[in-house]
Amino acid sequence: MACNCENQNPPNNNKESLDRRSFMTRITLGVGAFFAAVLSFPLVAAMLDPIIRKKTEVWRSVGKLTDFKIGETKMVTFENASTYEWSGGIARSAAYVRRKEDDSFLALSVNCAHLGCPVRWVEKSEIFLCPCHGGVYHKDGSWAAGPPPRGMFDYEVRVHNNNVQIKTQNIPITNLTS
Repeated sequence: MACNCENQNPPNNNKESLDRRSFMTRITLGVGAFFAAVLSFPLVAAMLDPIIRKKTEVWRSVGKLTDFKIGETKMVTFENASTYEWSGGIARSAAYVRRKEDDSFLALSVNCAHLGCPVRWVEKSEIFLCPCHGGVYHKDGSWAAGPPPRGMFDYEVRVHNNNVQIKTQNIPITNLTS
């Protein structure tokens, strides 16, 4: 018997190899998507946290009434209103408190309204200076010069039981608040 090899069609493995290839592609894409979702969860949660989390406002004592002299600006520290258990040292914040009159106070955030750098008080000139980009503020926190789009953020102040207290809250996102 003679072999007629030219007329024989080889078995069609093309369909089987395409199915195997598409199966492996789908498995690879599925595993990649799973790991991308797992790894992106902390980032998405951190981005949405300031919007979703309940805004907390807490009155914090920053000193006795007698600790502040009229016309003097003093830096005070306090615990943030919204801290995490893992916060550690960053759970502390600061403010500049100025006693204007007997029971009249002004409390300003230590952070520049431009990009949040800590400003410093220059007592001789009675101005606040931001070392990052040259922002300058007057003693009342209003904008004087430089790139900041507004004056400094301020805190509500009260005198309660001979203690000066400021109302702390979540740190504002400068792009979302006015």
